[in-house]
Amino acid sequence: MAVAIIDYGSGNLRSAAKAFERAARDAGRDIKIEVTSDPEKVLSATHIVLPGVGAYGDCIQNLRQCDGMVEALQQAVIRERRPFLGICVGMQLMATAGHEFGDHEGLGWIEGDVVALQPDDHRLKVPHMGWNDLSFTKNRDHPVLDGINDGAHAYFVHSFHFRTAAPAELLSHTQYGGTVAAIIGRDNIIGTQFHPEKSQATGLRLITNFLNWSPAT
Repeated sequence: MAVAIIDYGSGNLRSAAKAFERAARDAGRDIKIEVTSDPEKVLSATHIVLPGVGAYGDCIQNLRQCDGMVEALQQAVIRERRPFLGICVGMQLMATAGHEFGDHEGLGWIEGDVVALQPDDHRLKVPHMGWNDLSFTKNRDHPVLDGINDGAHAYFVHSFHFRTAAPAELLSHTQYGGTVAAIIGRDNIIGTQFHPEKSQATGLRLITNFLNWSPAT
């Protein structure tokens, strides 16, 4: 088993790798965790992770400038349906479009738009930075969410959020002056707006569940 954490110049890579290494070690699993910008290694991985930190436009541009990476992702994730986890902006890149400093076409894997946070309470600052409780929808019966319950704490750092078009693809939300998508997903792809690598017990459980995930093809 091999996990490819994609390096495209837009992620908190070492923290993510360390969290995946710990989850594998705690589970007693022999799993190769590799940070890579090589599309061939993505094509050979069993599980794929796309982190992301920064502005949407910069991240999608960096990903597209990584020669062959988008094509490798389309092959491995969409055609071959391997387990995929997007983290923070890595989750947002799955959208139809992002609207941070202009309009930017996303990967289009989950229909929806990434838009600015606009809390209805003026006391709430943007970016949203800190711990928030997760609330689960009626769609919470997902293997990657096993053992993670309403009220679980997760760590967020973001100024934009994913507004999904299909309610069934919103798996969890949090409140920050309004409803904010926390986890989205369908089929073999899932994404978290929060950072599981910084979310202690909640994040470690989610990563462990992801490593054990074998979506039906």
